[in-house]
Amino acid sequence: MADDDRFDLESAGTRRARWRGLIGIAAIRLWKRTIQTRSGRLVATIAAVALTIALLVIVTGVALGLADGGALADDDADVRITPEAGATLSAVDGVEGARLGATNERAATIRAEDGIEHASPVLVEPVQLESPNGDPQTVLLVGVVPDDEPRRIGGLSTATLEAGDSHYANGSYDGPRTGELVLSAAAADRLEADTDENLTVTGPHRSNETPAPSFTATAVETGSDDDLETPIALVHLSDLQTIAGADSGHLADTVLVWGEVDAATAAATETYPDAAVQSAESTDPAALFGDGLAFATSLLALVVGVVICASFVATTTGMAVNEDRRTLAVLESVGYPTHSRLTIIAVSTLLTTLGGALLGVVLGIGGIHALNTIASATVAPGAVAQAHPVFVPYAIVVALLSGLVAIPYPLVVAARTSVLTEVGR
Repeated sequence: MADDDRFDLESAGTRRARWRGLIGIAAIRLWKRTIQTRSGRLVATIAAVALTIALLVIVTGVALGLADGGALADDDADVRITPEAGATLSAVDGVEGARLGATNERAATIRAEDGIEHASPVLVEPVQLESPNGDPQTVLLVGVVPDDEPRRIGGLSTATLEAGDSHYANGSYDGPRTGELVLSAAAADRLEADTDENLTVTGPHRSNETPAPSFTATAVETGSDDDLETPIALVHLSDLQTIAGADSGHLADTVLVWGEVDAATAAATETYPDAAVQSAESTDPAALFGDGLAFATSLLALVVGVVICASFVATTTGMAVNEDRRTLAVLESVGYPTHSRLTIIAVSTLLTTLGGALLGVVLGIGGIHALNTIASATVAPGAVAQAHPVFVPYAIVVALLSGLVAIPYPLVVAARTSVLTEVGR
């Protein structure tokens, strides 16, 4: 082996050993401060980081729940099938996305599989309705295929809708229309309508039929989506397909499946191999980027979390370094150069924030479950926040970023420490 190669290997080994030694000193320094009586400031720092990260995780979970929500997502289905390249409507003034085809027939195929309780295509269309005592108003009609069991779709129950979809008539769309409709409270207020009210289709969706298509309200329910003041109403799928012109191709925005999750997922994937199949237990964090309000909420939580965490870490760590000037002076006197002493301070700061981050993740995930439990028992029909495994690395990265932002201040304090000054004290 050449002398130059041997020198490079020895230098690399020396650098690794030096870094291991510095990290070891930093870890031992933190451990001793934790088990000694002077650990109050360290514990306070870890607690502050943990609480900040926990709050960040909870707010991000609420934002993810918001992004994964909308008019269609507030349901009790076990599996959802949606177009891979499109999104469903979530507001009356939304823009129509990609839709699934042949949904009536394929939903029937899914229903025939073992382990499946029910499968229903869901079509969403903004339609103008007019009550006898009101002006024409736009309402978000949600077409579904009810069964004998009450299901929640769009935050509303299908309990008062007749089971089946008689107007579909095996694809001929010449069967009898049920004309049933379940109004949300927001829709009832907009239409100035109540139970048993007759509502006539007007506007661009009105066909040449005489008389014009109409619906009769079977119930007025309060759904969680009323908090967003979105007027929603449930109707039978084929009734809405005919009105919206979606009967050609049997179109729908999504297909909801109830039953055993594994069986429902397998049946959905087999029936729609090119669509997105998502179980109710899973969420996609990328949904945050597709919802303006959810993205703004999570971004604000991130900025506030970094600022608060970095400020507290910088202040408390700087105070701790100021107290440890004598220790730093001793290190200088035994031959530790300035960059080594600063490395110990930097590693100590990052280890502190890492410990707070790990504790914060645990508190945050627990906070999400507690929030959902409280919300379900009081104001919401289901979960209002969602947890995801990606929250763990996300929280750790945010905490370490806060630590990096906080590091300059304690480093400045440490760099100003002089062995001569400390010896003279």
